[in-house]
Amino acid sequence: MVFNLSEHNNIGHRFLGELRDVHIQKDRMRFRRNMERLGEILAYEISKTLKYHAVKVETPLGMTTVQMPLQQVVLGTILRAGLPLHQGMLNYFDDAGNAFVSAYRKHHKDGTFEIKLEYVSCPNLAGSVLILSDPMLATGASIALAAKELEAFGEPAAIHFVTAIASSYGLEHVRRLFPKAKIWMGALDDELTAKSYIVPGLGDAGDLSFGEKLQD
Repeated sequence: MVFNLSEHNNIGHRFLGELRDVHIQKDRMRFRRNMERLGEILAYEISKTLKYHAVKVETPLGMTTVQMPLQQVVLGTILRAGLPLHQGMLNYFDDAGNAFVSAYRKHHKDGTFEIKLEYVSCPNLAGSVLILSDPMLATGASIALAAKELEAFGEPAAIHFVTAIASSYGLEHVRRLFPKAKIWMGALDDELTAKSYIVPGLGDAGDLSFGEKLQD
């Protein structure tokens, strides 16, 4: 199952447009906030797929019954670029467990790169709903490698992948490796450059959120 926010009329179009806009994205605080708001919207959409149960609640004037989430949610993200998107989902799933994976592109002189993992922190995933986010799903290699690494922490009841922008190539790669997972995105772009950057995309989400870094 794939959900593309851009295929529906909603305020997310504005946030995506500002994330892509080369002039507006110069404001790091606004870029982070727009990514966070996108995470909130996608968290709300994901919440519709969860299981719920009836709970009695006492109000100042009586008793009522409300529907409360039944499943434990674990939010995972890839450092550092995924933090604002992760925070948006954490604003809604505020009692969720949290998982963090440090993954980056190790570039070689010939222009190729490989994905390196340096750090993983995760609670028990057994029976939980794992929501793993990465703002840019380019080749899909980073999020797929992160998901494989998290398998050591237990088998979740369901897996959701969340991204702001995906490439067609990355989407198909993840769907092939995780056919049962649900994928949620802000937008889908067709082109992927020889250096594996999404076009038109929005640039480097990590740099735009937190500043440029030195390349190794």
